[in-house]
Amino acid sequence: MLVISEINIYPIKSLRGISLHSSNVTDRGLEYDRRWMLVDHKGNFMTQREYPQMALINVEIKDDGLSVYHRKKNLSPLFIPFKIKTVQKAVVPIWDDTCSVILLGNEFDNWFTEALDINCFLVYQPDETKRFVDEKYSKNKELVSLADAYPFLIIGQSSLDDLNSRLEIHLPMNRFRPNIVFSGGKPFEEDDIKEFKIGSVFFYAVKPCSRCVITTTNQETAERLDEPLKTLAAYRKFNNKVLFGMNLIHKGSGKINVGDCIEIIEHVGT
Repeated sequence: MLVISEINIYPIKSLRGISLHSSNVTDRGLEYDRRWMLVDHKGNFMTQREYPQMALINVEIKDDGLSVYHRKKNLSPLFIPFKIKTVQKAVVPIWDDTCSVILLGNEFDNWFTEALDINCFLVYQPDETKRFVDEKYSKNKELVSLADAYPFLIIGQSSLDDLNSRLEIHLPMNRFRPNIVFSGGKPFEEDDIKEFKIGSVFFYAVKPCSRCVITTTNQETAERLDEPLKTLAAYRKFNNKVLFGMNLIHKGSGKINVGDCIEIIEHVGT
């Protein structure tokens, strides 16, 4: 039996994640997941790939907004309200996509510029913005937030346990930034699942997740080393890409909870 053991969201793309006991599934992923993003002065979206220090900024959800603070620098916490007053819009690229966003303003830009020592801007994806999953992997024009490409990433705890059995220093799941973690099953069980259901929501596995340098960034210190990519490349490399975890799209809405059972509907090849 497969059971949800973790639910994680990352409200501001590439900043610290938040672990939840339950979360609402919306039209573009988990509620609040990657709806905000930092953009540099050239208009490029920012992630820990280029700026590992982004790992040092924590995000918390409050009743009416996000509270953000830096774990090392002596900065006053920043509050980002859910209700946006600004109406200034912009278009930003995310890989091969472009996405319409709202600029949140100088107060927020200045805080992140000081926190990261990079001139940057905070943007938000409003509900009216429709960014679609790549049609090669979509079923019915599914939406995605400001995530790299897909609404969800799932990883089995057994997969991480298998990796850690090969490492001298064990790594936590937060290196891989999944939305859903499940217990039970064999290592890389997620590779073999094609369709499953949690509560009233149907999920479809569409593409294995190719891993980048972010996985080598310690989420507590922002220090970057060689692992786990070095070890994963020895046994999880396919077509020159290191794979760990599965990207998902979905149908329906509802709430998912830690402890919910995952009902397998179809395996790969059946």
